[in-house]
Amino acid sequence: MSTTSTAPNKRPRTDHHAGGAEALRLTGPNATKRYDDANADGNAKDEDAVYRHRTNVETVVLDRERAAHEIAESLPKTESDVPRVDLFLPEALKDAVFVGHLVTDLDSVSGAIGAAALYGGSPALASDVNSETEFALKQWGVETPPRIEEVLKTRPDAKVCLVDHQQTSQMNTAINPDNVVGVIDHHALQSKTIVTDRPIYIDIRPWGSMSTIVAHTYLTHGRRPSTSVAGMLLCAILSDTLNLMGPTTTEWDRMMVAVLADLSGVDDIQFLASQQFKAKSRELAGLSAHGLVNGDQKEFSFDHEFKGDVGFAVVETTDDAVIIDRLGELLPEMVACKKEKNLDMLFLAVVNIVELKGTLILCGPSEFSLAKAAFKDGKLLNDDATMMDLGKRVSRKKDYIPEVTRAIKAGWKKPLDRGASVVDLAQLGSLEVDPNDPFERVVRKGSVLQKQPISPGGTLKDPEESSEEKKVDA
Repeated sequence: MSTTSTAPNKRPRTDHHAGGAEALRLTGPNATKRYDDANADGNAKDEDAVYRHRTNVETVVLDRERAAHEIAESLPKTESDVPRVDLFLPEALKDAVFVGHLVTDLDSVSGAIGAAALYGGSPALASDVNSETEFALKQWGVETPPRIEEVLKTRPDAKVCLVDHQQTSQMNTAINPDNVVGVIDHHALQSKTIVTDRPIYIDIRPWGSMSTIVAHTYLTHGRRPSTSVAGMLLCAILSDTLNLMGPTTTEWDRMMVAVLADLSGVDDIQFLASQQFKAKSRELAGLSAHGLVNGDQKEFSFDHEFKGDVGFAVVETTDDAVIIDRLGELLPEMVACKKEKNLDMLFLAVVNIVELKGTLILCGPSEFSLAKAAFKDGKLLNDDATMMDLGKRVSRKKDYIPEVTRAIKAGWKKPLDRGASVVDLAQLGSLEVDPNDPFERVVRKGSVLQKQPISPGGTLKDPEESSEEKKVDA
C-alpha cells in the first residue's frame, strides 16, 4: 500500500503552525481571519477586507502550536524502525490484520491504516468505504485497503486486531473470533463484547477518536508516522470529534490534531475540515431511506424492567433539512428495519455537524415513550409526534445512549401499543437495487407501510381519516 502523499509542501514544515498557518497569514483585528484572500496584504486596516472569527479548530491548534512543534521536532526526522522500539510493542500484533467495524467509517479505516504501519501489520476493510473516507484516501495518496474477506481467502488463519469496535455485532462475519489477538478502541464495553479463550492485547481509552490512540502511541514510542498516515489520522480525529467541537472531544484529541497537522504539513486546517465534511454530507443526501436508516446503526441490549434490544442510528450532515424533509420515507423504513432485525425499538438521530444540534425521529409508541422519559427537555417538532428537538445533543456515545440507559434503569416500561410494528414480515416487501438509479441505491418495494402514513406514535392511519382524530397517547 502506498503511503506517499500527493500534496506537496509549499513551505518548510516549521511554518505550518500546527495547521494554523493560513489563519495567521490572513489574520485580522481581534484574532479574526480574513475572507478576502485576493486583496490580502497583511494590512489589518484594509476597509475592503472581510473578516470572520476564527473557528474553534483554528483556535485550538494555534493555542497548541508551540507544544505540537516541539513534539514533532523530538521525533526522528524520517520514518524508521528503531530496534529498541520493538521491546515496547506487543509482539502479538506483528503481522496481524487490522480491521474496523461493519458500516465502516473514516476513523475505522484510518485507525487500521495507522495501526498497521505502527505495529507491522496490514490494514483491511470490514465493508466498503463511504464518501468521506474516499476523500481522505485521495487527499493523502493512500490506496484503499482490501476487504477482509479477500485477505482471509489467502490467509485464513491470519491474526486479527479489531480497531474502533469490540462488539461481535459490529464485526465482519468472515473473522474467526479465535484469531482475534487485539482490540484498539474508544467505545464503552457494553453488550456483545467479544469474548476470547486467552488473554489478548487491549487498548481502550475514553477519547474522542480511535485514531487519537494510534497517534499518541506513535509519539510515546518515538516513532514518526509518514505524511500520509499522519494526514489520515488527522482527518479521522476531525471527523469523529466534529471538528473538535463534539462532546466526546478531549485534550488528547486537541493536542494530537495539532501535532498531526504539523507532521502532515497542513497549513489551513479549517479548509481541510470543511472539504472533508462536504464530502461526507454529499453521500448522505444521495442515500436511499434504507441507506440512511442502516448506514450508522448500532444495537444495544438491556436487562432491567425493560428487557430487549434497542437500535440507534445516527446521520451526520451539514444540511439536516435535506434529511428531515424525507421523513415520509424514513418512518416506514425504520419500522420495517425494526421488524426485520427483531428490535424492540429503533431511533434515528439527524445531527447537524455545523450548527451542532440533533433531531430525533420517532417511529412508534415505544420510541415516543422512551424519548419522553430520556430527554425530558426535548420538544416535539410536529403534530404527529414523530420528531423531537434534542438541542445541542449530538453524540450517540455521550448524549443519547447514556440518557436512554438512565431512563430504562429508572424503571421505564414499554407501552402496550405496538403501533405499525404489528405488520407481518411478509407485508414489508423486499429490498432491491433500483436499475434506473445511477448510484445503484438499495430501495424497498412493495411494503404496506409505504401505502399508508404513520400517525402519532407510529400507528398506521387511514389517510382519509379526519385530521381532527384523537392522537394516540404513546
